[in-house]
Amino acid sequence: MKSYFLFYSYLLLIFFCFSCSQERSLPILGEKKTTTKTINGEQVIDTIYHQIPDFKFVNQDSLWISQEDFKDKIYIVDFFFTSCPTICPIMKTQMLRLHEHFKGNPAIKILSHTIDPYHDTVGVLKDYATRLEVDTKQWNFVTGEKDKIYEIAAKGYFVSAKEDKNEAGGFIHSGAFVLVDKNRRVRGYYDGTKTEKVDLLMQDIELLLKEGITN
Repeated sequence: MKSYFLFYSYLLLIFFCFSCSQERSLPILGEKKTTTKTINGEQVIDTIYHQIPDFKFVNQDSLWISQEDFKDKIYIVDFFFTSCPTICPIMKTQMLRLHEHFKGNPAIKILSHTIDPYHDTVGVLKDYATRLEVDTKQWNFVTGEKDKIYEIAAKGYFVSAKEDKNEAGGFIHSGAFVLVDKNRRVRGYYDGTKTEKVDLLMQDIELLLKEGITN
């Protein structure tokens, strides 16, 4: 009986060690569809994943920012407004942690969209970025047409962002930080108000850096 117990304890230990050695992989989120294509005369099923659509917004330095500025980059996205009286200050603190952690890494960028373009003009965003003392080559604050901002939030990143006079500050928006890979695919959502979730986001960014996004 003792040898039986030792044998299975040994198997469990091997399984545990093997499991620990396997890197956790991140899912590819959003809608997907399959198509059939022919390769070397054989039909192969190909999966097409949701990608962030093309966009064009203006940043705190009055420069146009588009998907081309994030080509081959891993980036984190959020939606906020500078006069937000509720979750935005907490999100800002957590995003600053991310910025400091990956500061100077050319593979990582941050993109923050205001959802109040009437108030958050280029000048307001410039002042906001200056007060935060962030590297605006790595972290962009963008504004644009309200409908375009809300559209990319809902249809691109699948998060909420809209006016709501019943909410504090007059707007409602997701507190999520959205992780996007080098192929413009959503790989994770993280509560930007919780330290432990942002810690997980940092770990997952490191996973994507190792992954290399070759598929």
